[in-house]
Amino acid sequence: MYDNIPKVKLGLVATSRDCFPIELSRTRRDAVVKAYREAGGEIFKVETVIENEKDVLQAEKELQEAGCNALVVFLGNFGPEGPETMLAQRFNGPAMFVAAAEEDVAVLASSRGDAFCGMLNASYSLGLKGMNVYIPEYPVGTCDEVAAMIAEFVPVAAVRIGLSSLKVFSFGPRPYDFLACNAPIKPLFDLGINIQENSELDLFAAYKAHANDPRIPAVVEDMAKELGEGNKMPGILPRLAQYEITLLDWAEENKGAAKYCVFANKCWPAFQTEFGFVPCYVNARMASKLIPVSCEVDIYGAVTEFIICCVTGAAPTILDINNTVPEDMYEEHIRGKYDYALGETFMGFHCGNTPACYLRKPEMKYQKIMKRSLEPDKEPDITRGTLEGDIQDGPITFFRLQSTADAKLQSYIAQGEVLPVETKSFGGIGVFAIDEMARFYRHVLVAKHYPHHGGVAFGHVGKALFSAMQLLGVKDIAFNQPKGMLYKTENPFA
Repeated sequence: MYDNIPKVKLGLVATSRDCFPIELSRTRRDAVVKAYREAGGEIFKVETVIENEKDVLQAEKELQEAGCNALVVFLGNFGPEGPETMLAQRFNGPAMFVAAAEEDVAVLASSRGDAFCGMLNASYSLGLKGMNVYIPEYPVGTCDEVAAMIAEFVPVAAVRIGLSSLKVFSFGPRPYDFLACNAPIKPLFDLGINIQENSELDLFAAYKAHANDPRIPAVVEDMAKELGEGNKMPGILPRLAQYEITLLDWAEENKGAAKYCVFANKCWPAFQTEFGFVPCYVNARMASKLIPVSCEVDIYGAVTEFIICCVTGAAPTILDINNTVPEDMYEEHIRGKYDYALGETFMGFHCGNTPACYLRKPEMKYQKIMKRSLEPDKEPDITRGTLEGDIQDGPITFFRLQSTADAKLQSYIAQGEVLPVETKSFGGIGVFAIDEMARFYRHVLVAKHYPHHGGVAFGHVGKALFSAMQLLGVKDIAFNQPKGMLYKTENPFA
């Protein structure tokens, strides 16, 4: 198993304003830690309770010695806003702020903690210091409620930790016909991401150096096992195996100071004539290893897929928001069976990079569009290498992080589902449905100049993605707005 997403190690620090009973904060802290561990989570309890700046230094030392990379600041009572926010400012990682609710009437008599009030001052202090931290939707609760909030923080923290130690390997310039994948990369450097841009020649030289690599037969065998009955073109597998080994070796040899990596690779049209195959199946297998490889040198697409990996702990894919569902297909298979209008359905497609685990009947095939121009009058050879099939039905989240032309980060998140409808088409493809998709398409995807590529998480993870974007400081986070909630660009008279 490849270790390409972070493991979040939480540390919890309680705070106490010195005119409040410190024991109240300790007792409430211990109850939260107990509840979180009983729910199956792991968390380090910092013994020092923060009342002043010297306590900050001691708590910081405990966190460092325990190897914590994510911080929970727990206001067991009102809490000192200066020191507690100083700790978050000094901590090298994502931080969460949460506060204790009063347990019962008996507590009100003398031990009332007033953390509800303290959270207001903490948020004000955080604003003064210009800090982005994670604050739950309602950040005050009992020990069980706070434990549940901490669990929701984990995937959000993973995104921040992962991006701060991520390296993107890109090969080749963006294809001219897909200029939409081009975007200023300065905002990615601002997030702490490193980007190593390479020539296609670098990749080709590395691939040639792996000819006759002794590991190729084992990878071919693994590919054949994964494909099963879908192994329709076994002759292409050695070339694909050589390429997979090339990418994995490149990652290990070039990660440098980074802990995690993704690829954004040129994949056509010269790729086929020089490498002798289509790389889609390898891209699918790399995604299954949680090392995404985006198509068409889509750097933001690769980062998008990595964010999905961090949030879900599972493989993502990247698809074109591709084509409409034909009306006859809608009438026969969707109308009356699913609560979606025709304009709320569309087809998500890519040549063949979706992992086999998400396809109903994955098969090794050739890229039909490329064959028309590269091998029009012969059996497919260099256009082989796509993993094709209908995408399995179930819940999904479409998501993308992107830069605007003036180098500002923006993102969109839309939850929906893949319908169990046969596509009758080619590639890795599915019939998708998202509420109010037509309006979302026009007033987010088109109006805000998003490219055709979208990252797909297989599950409803919009809440975690939205919080992760907030933690990263993304101001424009779009979603598929319900009826009656107009987009800024939407004509109210339409």
